[in-house]
Amino acid sequence: MTVRKSSALAVGAVVCAGVLGTGCAQQAQQSSSPGPVASGSSATRPASARPAPPDSSVRHLPGLGPAMRARVPDVSRQVLVVTGRTQDTGKAVAVLYERHPSQGWRSAAGPWPVHNGLRGWSHDHRVGDLRTPIGVFGLSDAGGRLPDPGTRLPYDHDPEYAIDGTGHLGEPLEGSFDYVVAIDYNRVPGTTPMDGTRPMGEDKGGGVWIHVDHGAPTNACLSLHEDHMRALLRALDPDKRPVVVMGPQQVLAS
Repeated sequence: MTVRKSSALAVGAVVCAGVLGTGCAQQAQQSSSPGPVASGSSATRPASARPAPPDSSVRHLPGLGPAMRARVPDVSRQVLVVTGRTQDTGKAVAVLYERHPSQGWRSAAGPWPVHNGLRGWSHDHRVGDLRTPIGVFGLSDAGGRLPDPGTRLPYDHDPEYAIDGTGHLGEPLEGSFDYVVAIDYNRVPGTTPMDGTRPMGEDKGGGVWIHVDHGAPTNACLSLHEDHMRALLRALDPDKRPVVVMGPQQVLAS
């Protein structure tokens, strides 16, 4: 796709401060034949007599209480629920749900292990607090150092997503931005993830992404194993208005 390269490249330094200072790019600043079938088995019965598979659909999104469910837009038919263990831990679990008109919500992918901010979660995220913002946010734009793996989201393929150096536990960061999905927190949807515009102000951070896991907690982003990132990118459909609901278990259940 065509992206605003002038904006993306001009804010490279800002994004580095706004991705790991609030999201994850700040870390870039630290460096840059079958046998017989027994009689009576299910394989010998007519199809109409075989038991139907269990129905995994549910009316409400699992793990979300009334207050958080109310924040999910009515138009959203894809929701990535990311549930943290506690308010102050950097590990979580993600499940992608899709809503079907006649079946309700069904699990479409996951559960996947996730790393979030080193110090956990925050209702009032600020630059450098090492916490991931709690809430419901759109997922509208993607990009990465590697070519588009087949997503339907707008995808900004650019070598500028390269990163090196080490993370909070001394782990290498190389490859972390091979694939990213921008979380629509303090950003302008419809722009490259590199865009440095911060509608709520610089002190509220920005550049909060879902990206490839580097084996440890982030500054504020969410990170998934590379295979799971590819699966997420291929699953997300802008026509289904995808959002992420993210926070610690106790808050999500409220």
